[in-house]
Amino acid sequence: MNAPTPPRPVSRPEKVSLWRYMRMFRRDILSAQPEKLYRAWMAEFRTPFFRSFLCNDPSLVRLVLQERPDDFPKSDRIREGLAPLLGESVFVTNGAQWKRQRRIIDPAFEGGRLHETFPAMLAAGQSAVARLEARLAAGDAKVEIEESMSHAAADVIFRTLFSIPIEHEVASEVFAQFRAHQRTQPILNLAAFVRLPRWLPRLHRRATLRTARRIRALITRLTRERAQEIAAGRAPDDLATKIMTTRDPETGQLFETGEMVDQVAIFFLAGHETSASALSWALYLLATDPQAQARAAAEARAVAGDGAPGFADVARLKFIRNVFREALRLYPPVPMMVREAARAECFRERAVPEGAQVVLSPWHLHRHNRIWTAPDAFDPDRWDSEETRRCARQAYIPFSAGPRVCTGAGFAMIEGVLLLALLLRAFRFVPAPERVPVPEAHLTVRARDGIWLRLERRG
Repeated sequence: MNAPTPPRPVSRPEKVSLWRYMRMFRRDILSAQPEKLYRAWMAEFRTPFFRSFLCNDPSLVRLVLQERPDDFPKSDRIREGLAPLLGESVFVTNGAQWKRQRRIIDPAFEGGRLHETFPAMLAAGQSAVARLEARLAAGDAKVEIEESMSHAAADVIFRTLFSIPIEHEVASEVFAQFRAHQRTQPILNLAAFVRLPRWLPRLHRRATLRTARRIRALITRLTRERAQEIAAGRAPDDLATKIMTTRDPETGQLFETGEMVDQVAIFFLAGHETSASALSWALYLLATDPQAQARAAAEARAVAGDGAPGFADVARLKFIRNVFREALRLYPPVPMMVREAARAECFRERAVPEGAQVVLSPWHLHRHNRIWTAPDAFDPDRWDSEETRRCARQAYIPFSAGPRVCTGAGFAMIEGVLLLALLLRAFRFVPAPERVPVPEAHLTVRARDGIWLRLERRG
């Protein structure tokens, strides 16, 4: 399939001064990236406050994520901006604390458990289709699809985690507060640049702190109610129950309420925000390629007809899975990951001092000119080639890699393919030519002014 190449995602200046780079970086990480970084194996950045190294060399990525992950822990500088909401969640912790958290969390996302969560995913997908059907029936065919996919992905999380739909009072309030939190959350907090003493107050916006407190209070309410249901023997067998009743196999300990609140906060952030981003960009890419969209819709109908797809059907949606993989390649929800060198290193014959920031960037890796063929092109069929499988083994990390690979990666792949199939079977998505989306990095890769698409019913 010779798919058209979508517009370049952001401007790529050839050269920028450090001052201009910092100004652009503060406004939008992606727009600050010069063209040369999409062909460089490594780049060093020096500021008065820190040194950082962008590593695109697959051997360095493998070293940091897979071979010696304990020598490159998560950077505390990134944790500073997320702390009001995430606390000590598994996303930001390191060492023994992180390993203990993963021992408790990971069993909830094993293959068998994914089969058990599938009905809840399906119900959320069907509700998303129904909401869009209602909009069409009301004559509202123009949709900001990121908002719709955020709603759908949040519904998936609440149904699979707490067995409640997004319409539930608490779930609805968490969703509303989280959207407000996103608007208050800067791309970078000052503490990401300057190592502040622990006793100094962090320079978070008051609205950021207020919405984080509200979200955590609501999650605490859900968690305490679930603990009571578990004690009474009447808790539903969902992800929250599984995690709250799983003991650390080494210590026998359970998560305390505060620890569980931290984990639910990251499940909601990672499980809803990242999925919404990936689904939105996938639908945009398909809207710009009617041939690929028609093919994906035909596959969805061929596999499930007009009925409800089953868990086994998801594995048969091969082209739609390739579409989702390609969307994750072109628009990875988490564009950059930051680690810290725990000791002095030498990368590509260059000294990396202890404490330096090591940046691994799916955004650059997935579009690297020296790794991928036609890296900016949307081509789902590339995933059927051995060349792409080879590229993916060394330079495809939408869910990270190694011990810290996203525990919900399998969950996300099933959710993404299922929701795309349900949506494409019901609707045709047409781009709004006057509103070409421009990606920006906030908590995830989103569009500056949203992704606007026109809906049409499929006959």
